[in-house]
Amino acid sequence: MPSKKLFLLDAMALIYRAHFAFSKNPRISSSGLNTSAIFGFLNTMLEVIQKEKPTHLGVAFDLPGPTFRHIEYPLYKAQRQEQPEDISTAIPYIKKIVEAMNIPLLMLSGFEADDVIGTIAKAASKHDFEVYMYTPDKDYGQLVEENIFLYKPAFMGNDVQVMGVKEICDKWKIKRVDQVVDLLGLMGDAVDNIPGIPSVGEKTAQKLIDEFDSVENIIANASNIKGKLGENIRNFAEQGLLSKKLALIDIHVPVAFVEEDLIYSKPNEAVLAPILDELEFRTLKKRILGIDDAKPAAAPKPKQGQFSLFDAPVQNVSVDTDTSVEAQQKDDDITNIDRRNINTVVHNYQTISNEFERLDLVQYLLAQDAIVFDTETTSIDSTQAELVGLSFAYIQGEAFYVPIPPSYEEAVAILADFKPVFEAENIEKIGQNIKYDILVLKNYNIEIKGNVHDTMIAHYLIEPEQKHGMDFMANTLLNYDPVSITTLIGEKGKNQGSMRDVSIEIITEYAAEDADITLQLHEFLKPKIKENNLFKLYTDVEMPMVKVLADVEFEGVKIDTDVLSELSKNLEVEIQVYQKDIHQLAGVEFNIASPKQLGDILFDKLKLDDKAKKTKTGQYQTGEEILSLIEDKHPIITKILDFRELVKLKNTYIDALPLLINPKTGRIHTSFNQTVAATGRLSSTNPNLQNIPIRTPRGQEIRKAFIPRSEDFQILSADYSQIELRIMAAFSGDESMLEAYDKGIDIHSNTASKVFKVALDEVNSEMRRKAKMVNFGIIYGISAFGLAQRLQIPRGEAKEIIDAYWAEFPKIKVYMDSVINQARENKFVETILGRKRFLPNINSQNQTDRGYAERNAINAPIQGSAADLIKVAMVNIQAEMIKLNLKSKMILTVHDELVFDAHNSEIEVLKELVQRLMTTAIPMKVPIEVSIGIGKNWLEAH
Repeated sequence: MPSKKLFLLDAMALIYRAHFAFSKNPRISSSGLNTSAIFGFLNTMLEVIQKEKPTHLGVAFDLPGPTFRHIEYPLYKAQRQEQPEDISTAIPYIKKIVEAMNIPLLMLSGFEADDVIGTIAKAASKHDFEVYMYTPDKDYGQLVEENIFLYKPAFMGNDVQVMGVKEICDKWKIKRVDQVVDLLGLMGDAVDNIPGIPSVGEKTAQKLIDEFDSVENIIANASNIKGKLGENIRNFAEQGLLSKKLALIDIHVPVAFVEEDLIYSKPNEAVLAPILDELEFRTLKKRILGIDDAKPAAAPKPKQGQFSLFDAPVQNVSVDTDTSVEAQQKDDDITNIDRRNINTVVHNYQTISNEFERLDLVQYLLAQDAIVFDTETTSIDSTQAELVGLSFAYIQGEAFYVPIPPSYEEAVAILADFKPVFEAENIEKIGQNIKYDILVLKNYNIEIKGNVHDTMIAHYLIEPEQKHGMDFMANTLLNYDPVSITTLIGEKGKNQGSMRDVSIEIITEYAAEDADITLQLHEFLKPKIKENNLFKLYTDVEMPMVKVLADVEFEGVKIDTDVLSELSKNLEVEIQVYQKDIHQLAGVEFNIASPKQLGDILFDKLKLDDKAKKTKTGQYQTGEEILSLIEDKHPIITKILDFRELVKLKNTYIDALPLLINPKTGRIHTSFNQTVAATGRLSSTNPNLQNIPIRTPRGQEIRKAFIPRSEDFQILSADYSQIELRIMAAFSGDESMLEAYDKGIDIHSNTASKVFKVALDEVNSEMRRKAKMVNFGIIYGISAFGLAQRLQIPRGEAKEIIDAYWAEFPKIKVYMDSVINQARENKFVETILGRKRFLPNINSQNQTDRGYAERNAINAPIQGSAADLIKVAMVNIQAEMIKLNLKSKMILTVHDELVFDAHNSEIEVLKELVQRLMTTAIPMKVPIEVSIGIGKNWLEAH
């Protein structure tokens, strides 16, 4: 057994991994430096030092400039994207830190880190060392031997993998580790642009190596391999050999193995401390150097709460001296090692098990200004969920769980005790995704009254592009790990258990913790909402919207299954006709739904594009965007696109909608999401109504199946007209656009008249079509290339159209430039109501990242303001309908459209109400137009 342990770290692979691990939630210092990659790498290195206790350590870096592989194959790594700017900034800091920790940097010009690591690893293994190569890179598998191991970092919840000879051979299904190189030679490597042999994927490569042992033997026996595979091996034999050569790690690099240089010793405190201070790594500084700059916190005083209400003891746990949220936020170097959880924090979670305790709890709840409540149920579908229990909290560290029996009648009786609390207008109700809880309680005839607060939505407004789940927020904001639901009922899937099966003791801790942590999150986020000037948007728009959407979802919409059944039959006939036509055009029958078979037909057999792109697995790309570019080359393409549309319509909507009908209500209850789209737009699931393809006649037919709830009602549809263009006109103050809207002139004809220099009455349909594409494309930052693609015109003509547009509408250009300039200064843009969209890459040196951020800077205020507008309208309309006690119901919202079940006796009242409140929701410089239709189904009304 070797007496010494050497860890060799592949720096660049670990740096990239750290950078992307924080991509959704980057760590930014007070000076604006993105420290994500530095923090992640340093944590990784410390974890190895503390957990594995290596006697020797080295960190290998790639150096700029070509290597011997580039000389051998100039296209090596040619497809790699430009290194992210934040990584380029991080690397010098990381090198300084490594040197300050007295760990040698291993690098050599003309060679890559894996060559340096391979050479040192092989040398060390001969000198009584156990060597661990720390990297996520699969290529290192070829180096593994008796005392050399691949040490793969943890990933996606899996622990660190230590792979020896057996593990590598088992993973790749090979006999010897050196065959890793043969596999890579056959498959190629898209990341490094190693070509491999076409059409040879992992499984094919494994079969070939199993039979022929090596790339050389496979090529030697190519004449015995049948079909296209044998042909490819013969035609691309040299390419296969070159690929194997490129994948081979050089273990004879001219670097000296000096054992003494690799000995791990203590860091150089004088050099390291200032670097950690600059990076604001306070906890890491304490962990590495034992230096704590923070002042010691006083032990917390016990809160005057309800600890003794039911003579329940406080949980006896070991805790940090300061467990407050504020204290946890003092130090932003959060790691799994010191994260708090239910076993380390003082708490008092109690089960309310009888009527006397329930009534006592109700009295305490009624005395509060605000309470948190949470439901435990049998399903994530609120319309199907049965209540298992309720939890309440109003003081941090305390919470109460009320079990609810399965019997509906008994459940209603228990909930009646809490009805005064839920219906108290003066008590604010706080929740995490509270809309779900509101809907669950609606099933038991409980209405939530008073103001509501939602921690999920509060966090969404502050950080729209992050995750908003409770566990994530608890981790990142409170430094706390909540109990996972999977520890109670298992992972998602057919074998997942039910909350009904969990013991009262366990579910009390879990459910009460949810309420407690939600309260802590609310207290943490409440001041942040005000600090970010989001309070009015939060309280006046998003929170009232929660109740509106709960009402809309609860009502649901009726579906005519007979209409869908007839549509399905007709589409099936059309699909068969298209399939026959496509097979005739191809000259052979094949599976049109198979991307591989389709790619082979289009690009190998019909040869429609000799530069056709391929996926990482070697098959041709056949997505809609790819096929649209070559639609004019062969009639088969149009047929394929139409075939796909029909199949998608049939499978995704026409055949799927009847399956979503709730058996209790007979209606579909879609679920609206307020925290998905960063722009503020609503989205929906089960079904996704936003994506019903209404631009085609067949897609529009689906709306025919959406019908009123009974003969006493009709469908009323109210749709904003060109709302985003109108907002653009209002924001830019462009006189030509404003005048056109004021006078009721068709905006696309007006644009065509200006751009093509013709009188308004001389604008033809083709001119208007092009102008319409420009009008809407400008909002999304369309380029001449993009416009040329969409209109299928030369790029030069597209550029002339855009140039003419800027000449005729200069204020729009001025407005767009000013928005981008403000975004560069503020790093965010705002909607008309102050909704923020953060743009961290707006000043990036990477042109692609910067361009994407600039397009968002232009679009987000417009699209987000459209979202603000319809939300305000919905809140006002619902309030008015409730005030007037109307029988009509709001049942859907899709994009800029609202849909109602309108009672026949209220149609005129509803039309006036909706028209008035939609057009006046937010005052603007431009007239807001709403088209309203009535019909016996959604299609007819729209």
